[in-house]
Amino acid sequence: MENISEQMRTSGFGVAVTGSGLDTNYGLAQCYGDLSLLDCVLCYAEARTVLPQCYPYNGGRIFLDGCFMRSENYSFFEEYKGPGDEVVCGNTTRKNSTFGESAKQAVSTAVSSAPNNKGYARAQMAVPGTNESAYVLADCWRTLNASSCRACLENASASILKCLPWERYSDSGFSCQLSVGSRSWGSNDAHKLVKTLNDSSLNFKYSTLEKATGSFDDGNKLGQGGFGSVYKGVLPDGREIAVKRLFFNNRHRAADFYNEVNMISSVEHKNLVRLLGCSCSGPESLLVYEFLPNKSLDRFIFDQNKGKALTWEKRYDIIIGTAEGLVYLHENSKNRIIHRDIKASNILLDSRFRARIADFGLARSFQEDKSHISTAIAGTLGYMAPEYLAHGQLTEKADVYSFGVLLLEIVTGRQNNRSKTSEYTDSLVTLTWKKFQAGAVEEFYDPNLMLHHHHNSNVKNDVLRVVHIGLLCTQEIASLRPTMAKALQMLTADEQLPAPTNPLS
Repeated sequence: MENISEQMRTSGFGVAVTGSGLDTNYGLAQCYGDLSLLDCVLCYAEARTVLPQCYPYNGGRIFLDGCFMRSENYSFFEEYKGPGDEVVCGNTTRKNSTFGESAKQAVSTAVSSAPNNKGYARAQMAVPGTNESAYVLADCWRTLNASSCRACLENASASILKCLPWERYSDSGFSCQLSVGSRSWGSNDAHKLVKTLNDSSLNFKYSTLEKATGSFDDGNKLGQGGFGSVYKGVLPDGREIAVKRLFFNNRHRAADFYNEVNMISSVEHKNLVRLLGCSCSGPESLLVYEFLPNKSLDRFIFDQNKGKALTWEKRYDIIIGTAEGLVYLHENSKNRIIHRDIKASNILLDSRFRARIADFGLARSFQEDKSHISTAIAGTLGYMAPEYLAHGQLTEKADVYSFGVLLLEIVTGRQNNRSKTSEYTDSLVTLTWKKFQAGAVEEFYDPNLMLHHHHNSNVKNDVLRVVHIGLLCTQEIASLRPTMAKALQMLTADEQLPAPTNPLS
């Protein structure tokens, strides 16, 4: 498959034959005709991660939104049909007969055009009386001649039109792909963003950042997460920076990178980490942020020694700063944003321990007239709201839930997704609720709060109030949770709080 990788980088297509005798393996991969080479390489890398799922079978076919791949123990390069062809009638959205007629015309156009256009064609046909169009994509493997390509697509079109009146459907044949939908495929928005960034003041040269970090020396490493590593760097003008080095090998990770740049470059608030720029054109993708010397909150609250540096007053300020940042994202920024990954490791601290919300790779914007966003589930277990985890329905209340978990972690010094021990079998949220109901929550506080040094009962009441608000934010029913604006008001005003309901166990 490495031979195919090299071919994909230069032409978006590759074949390879490896082994000998009964152990001979034949492989082929190809990207859609107008997919950029960068997206093509990323799509192929993603397909390779899926291929092992086909074992121990002798072969397999993988169709992704942008590329396809096949591996067998015999030469299949000139085949154009077979019993393994598969028709998928996409989603449950039904379209009217007018859409169906437009789809048929678009299919006919694409099928007739592709064989004479190196096996590739897209067609669009307007739906009369609407502002919609039917879109069709046709693609043959480049190992086919024109007549075999035509035969494959005609076979696919006869099958695919049986899916009408569904909105989106496809036929993944032995050696061609035919797809129909009411939306176009792949718009290369990421590359438009890359060009914009490369032409703007946000752009850094890769060589500058490589030198600033000492060639990404481990001694300058600040931390590592699921999307890559962060290094401290010093620019030629003496400015200290944090460089996020992303290692993505598929288009989903690439999309997260561009999403993070797009999201955070459009917002500005004292409690959001500041993006200084990025490097998109080098061998790796890099994000450049302001350097925050105290790193992230989790390094303190989950460490008994370092936690002593965070007095209750500092922890309270961190809570308020985080709440203010989230209120800005949800209500006051130009694009209303759901962060989706609020947790202690994504709260950075400056030299005075003031909070900055970081890591916008999973963030999503939403419109006021939408009740929720339906999206693939992403985030960190232990911090994800139950309705989002179960149904993928995302609202700002998902951030409220994560914020509530964070409040409980700050007060107790315990991590929610690691709180189950031989002594405690419940999650931190459930355990805190039980202690709260029994009037014994104080025995669960982090000893580093040093509350025994506070003779003022108001401080102890403030800590209990934060726990109470944390439990309100983590209620199982999303509608019972306060908005972030209301949670901030509860934290800063002396008002009566409702009783929290039982969180999901």
